[in-house]
Amino acid sequence: MMPKVAPAVVVLGQNSVAVARKIISVLPGATLYGLAGRTWEVDVSFSNFGETLRELFAEGRPLIGICAAGILIRTLAPMISDKRQEPPVLAVAEDGSAVVPLLGGLSGVNDLARRIAEVLDVKAAITTTGDIRFRTALLSPPPGYHLANPDDAKTFISDLLAGAQVKLEGTAPWLSNSQLPIDPNGNLIIKISDRLSHPTANCLVYHPATIAIAISDISGTNDEVVASVQQLLADAELAPASVAGIFAPINISANHAIHAVASALGVPARFFTSNQLENLQSQGYSLAQAVAIAATGTSGKLISTAETEIAIAISPHPIDPSTIGQPRGRLAVIGTGPGSSQWMSPEVKEILKSATDLVGYTTYLNLVGSLAEGKQRHDSDNREEIARAEMALDLAAEGRYVAVVSSGDPGIYAMATAIFEVLDRHTKPEWDSIDIHVAPGISAMQAAAAAIGAPLGHDFCAISLSDILKPWSIIEQRIAAAAEADFAIAFYNPVSKERTWQLTEARDILLRYRTPDTPVVLGRNLGRLGQAVKVITLEELAPAVADMRTIILVGSSKTRTIQRSDGSISVYTPRRYG
Repeated sequence: MMPKVAPAVVVLGQNSVAVARKIISVLPGATLYGLAGRTWEVDVSFSNFGETLRELFAEGRPLIGICAAGILIRTLAPMISDKRQEPPVLAVAEDGSAVVPLLGGLSGVNDLARRIAEVLDVKAAITTTGDIRFRTALLSPPPGYHLANPDDAKTFISDLLAGAQVKLEGTAPWLSNSQLPIDPNGNLIIKISDRLSHPTANCLVYHPATIAIAISDISGTNDEVVASVQQLLADAELAPASVAGIFAPINISANHAIHAVASALGVPARFFTSNQLENLQSQGYSLAQAVAIAATGTSGKLISTAETEIAIAISPHPIDPSTIGQPRGRLAVIGTGPGSSQWMSPEVKEILKSATDLVGYTTYLNLVGSLAEGKQRHDSDNREEIARAEMALDLAAEGRYVAVVSSGDPGIYAMATAIFEVLDRHTKPEWDSIDIHVAPGISAMQAAAAAIGAPLGHDFCAISLSDILKPWSIIEQRIAAAAEADFAIAFYNPVSKERTWQLTEARDILLRYRTPDTPVVLGRNLGRLGQAVKVITLEELAPAVADMRTIILVGSSKTRTIQRSDGSISVYTPRRYG
């Protein structure tokens, strides 16, 4: 059994990063934590090893420490109390020569150790007696099976180790192919069943994930729908732990009740297109029945229910939902910040790790760095926003998890608006199923302001000087109105190869309302190689001092500069106006 929560791989030195990357290659979604000052190109930097490790452990994150086992044990010792709740914890040698499972026998630590050992080409140091003797882990069954009575397992395994034999009822290859002492007359019993049962101390019950619940229509609150499904299972005397997934037509995938049922049962929701169901419906099956059969195959057994919009089918073998239908498509529009990975939010990093596809302008996709590894990239030119948005929506409609990458904040002169423009004007029916989320980032104006002090410390506005999407007459009006109202102003897209005169025009408008010595901040390549932040005056503002990688902050009449003793300059706009 592999852990359901993405693991954290923790390293203390740069020498361990290469081993960590090997481990992460077989652990999708894993996060690399590195000690600040001693590691680089990691997902998360930390300064306090003990606090970080204990926080991750408390969150239930599987922990893989590339360090001595002793430091892990001493760090986590005060928190070790309930072995049924603890996540897997492993120590891996710095050179990858040893993999030692320490904690989490009930949560799949040995399976995790074997997977890591395989990619490192070593043997895991597993010491669990049952695992060694019987070549199977009764306490942590493989995916597709759930142990109903883990509290009875300790005594059960002790009896096996003492020489008892076991009778196998039902079919489970992982048990029949093990070295368990299986005997038809055994006084211990292992039962594999999708039916509700009442386990006893001498009988371990495993529920296989063989049940598919199909929903074709939804009415009622989330709680009502969840209760209805649970009652149907109880009436059919089926074990909820044997439910492999919730299945439905793609056109209702946005319905919250479907996901509420899936969440209540701890299973994924998967969806079918109308084309995938058409043949079954033509044979006389209801839509719900067609979905159930599509999920279990023609060998599945339909269970009659009182609800026409819900059907239950049972497969003869465990169901792997990831191979059936498609998930609800997800589209995240993210802002990476100006460029530095240190300015990328934890939310954005998590999205980048989980996404299947990255869509964006090539320059911005390159800023993602190692977080783009293993993703399908869809690069495009910077001016192809609408085509990029349509492609991202189409990819998400196929069930992919798409991250549309912008620099800065995605909602400020960036791709979030393009996505919603396309969604508003050119909606395709299949786009209705997509879960859309916008994850903010640090904008260029915030980065420039922070680099020089606090020039946006009072009322301010942002204006793009590009007249590609709006006429210059509107831009003129806005510059004049902002200048007259005495806002500090952030100018985006100030100069390009084709546009040079707009910045001069903007300066001339501002000079009607501001003094020539008004402070102006020029921020270029913020957070990237070649970052430069410079302070000039308004009368010095000219096209030659800026380009499309420059953000310009023009102070209000109250903005001040401070000459520091070390020769640097700080710029700020007072909070009090008067």
